[in-house]
Parts: sequence; C-alpha cells; structure tokens
Amino acid sequence: METKTEIEFTKKPYVQDVGPLKIQSINFSMLSDIEVMKAAEVQVWKNMYYETNFKPIEGGLLDPRMGPPNKRSTCATCHGNFQNCPGHYGYLKLDLPVYNVGFFNFILDILKCICKSCANMLIDEKLYEDHLKKMRNPKTEPLRKTELAKAVVKKCSLMASQKAITCQKCGYLNGMVKKVAAQLGIGISHDRSKIHGGEIDECKSAISHTKESVGGINPLTYVLDPNVVLGLFKRMSDKDCELLYIAHRPESLITTCMLVPPLSIRPSVMIGGTQSNENDITERLKKIIQDNASLHKILSQPTTSPKNMQVWDTVQSEVAQYINSEVRGVQVMPNTKPLSGLLQRLKGKQGRFRANLSGKRVEFTGRTVISPDPNLKITQVGIPILMARILTFPECVSRHNIDKLKQCVRNGPNKYPGARSVRFPDGSSRYCLLLLG
Repeated sequence: METKTEIEFTKKPYVQDVGPLKIQSINFSMLSDIEVMKAAEVQVWKNMYYETNFKPIEGGLLDPRMGPPNKRSTCATCHGNFQNCPGHYGYLKLDLPVYNVGFFNFILDILKCICKSCANMLIDEKLYEDHLKKMRNPKTEPLRKTELAKAVVKKCSLMASQKAITCQKCGYLNGMVKKVAAQLGIGISHDRSKIHGGEIDECKSAISHTKESVGGINPLTYVLDPNVVLGLFKRMSDKDCELLYIAHRPESLITTCMLVPPLSIRPSVMIGGTQSNENDITERLKKIIQDNASLHKILSQPTTSPKNMQVWDTVQSEVAQYINSEVRGVQVMPNTKPLSGLLQRLKGKQGRFRANLSGKRVEFTGRTVISPDPNLKITQVGIPILMARILTFPECVSRHNIDKLKQCVRNGPNKYPGARSVRFPDGSSRYCLLLLG
C-alpha cells in the first residue's frame, strides 16, 4: 500500500535531485487577479486586528491562516510555529482599479502608442509590420528589442506633440498623454487641444487680463482614470503587446487585486501581553482597507457624487505609498505617523540588502573587486581563482554529473575545479584532503 508524502512547510531551501538542467528562458511579469487569488490562502477585508479576547480576527490583517503573528502563536494553515512557518499570502480585492506606481511610466508609454477609443496602435501599417518583423526575428537581441519598442513610443509621442493623431481603425482623434497631479494622488491626462489648432490658445490670450483666466480653460483635456485605462489595455491585441515588447498582458499593470504579505515579514511586537505594536506594512494595509470600504459604500449608493472621485484618489494615494512612501506627486496627510513602504524596506543603508546582506557573514557569498574583461561575455562575471577555491556550493550527485564530481574530489580543495567536502545522505560530511606525493 502506497503512502502519500505530505508537503513539509519549512524555511530551508528546497533542493530536488533531478540531475543537471538547462534554463531555456526566464520571463518576468506581474501576477494577474486569478494568479493572486490562487497564491493566497485567505481574503483580507476587515480593518480590525483582534477580537475582545485578544484573538486575531479571521479575514483581518492578522488572520492566523497567513502565519503566526508572534512567537507564541502557531499557523492555522501548516500548523507550524514562528520559526518553521514560512508564511502564507492573503489577497485584498479593490472595488475600483488603481495605478501601480512602480509601472506608471510604462503605463504612460503604452497609452502614448494606442488609440484612446479602440486601443489600436497609432503608427502606420508599414512601420508596424517592419518593427514587428524585427521583433520576431530570433537573432534580435533583447536590448535591440527594447530599442525598437522605445522607437515606437518616441514616434507616437512626436506625432502627438505636433498635431492630433487620427486612428486608422475608428477615426478617433488622439492627443498628448502626460502625467498630472490628481486631488490626492497621481493621474493621467489626455490633451486633445491640438484638434482645433490655435483656437484655444487665442481664446486664452484674449481673456488673459480678466478674472476668469485664473482658473484657465482647456475643455478638451480630461483625466484618464484607471478604470478607462484598464478597459483599453484589455482590448489590446497580442500582436500590439509583442510590438511594444510586453512579456505579459498589459492589464496586469493596473492593480485590482493586491497580495497581502505573510505575517512572517510583518510580525507584531507584544507589549505587556495585552497590547501590540503593528508593523508599518500592516498599518498601511489597514488604511487601504478602510478607504476601500468607504469607496464600496459610496458605490453601493444609487447616485454618484464628486465625493466618489475623492475617495478613489485616496485609495490610489494609499496604494502608492504602500509601495513607495516617498513617491512624488502624492500628498501626505498632515498630523499622521510617517510609515515606510515596501521600497523603503529594501533600499538605502537601513534596507534589507545593505543592512542585512552586504558585508555580513553569509554562507556561499563573498566580496571582491570586479573589473571589465574583454574575454568574458556580457552574461558572465569573473572572480579571483582564490575565491573560486574557497567559496563552495552544494551539488547533488546524479548519473549525469558523477564523473565530473569524482574528478573534483580527486582534485581536492586546492585545485580548481575541486571539492572541499563530501556530504552523505545521513547528514555527515567528510573533508577532502590534499595528497602530497
């Protein structure tokens, strides 16, 4: 009778002995809504942490299914303690989409190249086919593909700055697209004033001495909200995405469903057993949930009001500061505690890389001076032979590499490529010694 092996949740790296494999390609992309929900264990929608008996609320930011919130608790998903549980994700569904500030410039570049009515590409058909042919050429390097995509963006931007671009598919007149400051956050404007030539400029000049000129006029400029941009991106064809060198569907650049990080990277600090200090990331997420609940309440009403857009801008502002608390164009609420975002936890002298990795004693790592070498490929890095002999990494023995590893053991620790020790399945190790003859 066969016994099923249970998956063990652990913080140790997983090593599978399948022999040497060759990576064909690596593709980086954003997670879609479906992928976010599949990766998560629980939906987070409550803005409270604990019940009256100091028990974490299910569906809240400290839900025990995302991991133990402190050293005295256990995980409700894998039943591991604080040391063994790696943590599990949750997800937060937004009532209206918002921009991802990490990809905001990329979103702008895409909008410059497509029609704001039918999402068709704005360049002529001959140039379209020529660039697409170069993109599909297997000999075209990734850097060259990036240059081709930038050339398309530059071409569309130049045409829009001179006059309105007429869409060849639907006949819609497209103007310039640029970043603008919204009420509380960031936004994108579509300026179609070039349609009527200099008529609007003449009108502005005529009333420049009057009081009405303070507010300014531009009736053909309007803001593209994230919901409109999401609809445009969904209508883009796969060929257009290939031309702009987009590895994944562009609608994933608009945030509609957020991953909530596990509790293992945002633990609570207990004070006296009756109170707790929560992590900045947890506090940021709490504000997003509160503003999203207010937006949900407004959307459920039969009539919409300008207050709807204000709350939507607030959600956009909070999501932007959750990613980067120092993002430009986002107003910081007065008399509020400064909270760090995800970017602040990584960058700078106090970030994870410089504070916890650089210059520290870590296994299988070292620091050395690097210099250019004409004999190396652009994908290669050269290190001193001394470091190559001292630094080690574990390699599992299989029928594919046993001959190579036998020779490494014969070479010993002082000849490259060599071996410093042999580790057996029971966990014991035997060090290789240099034989002097």
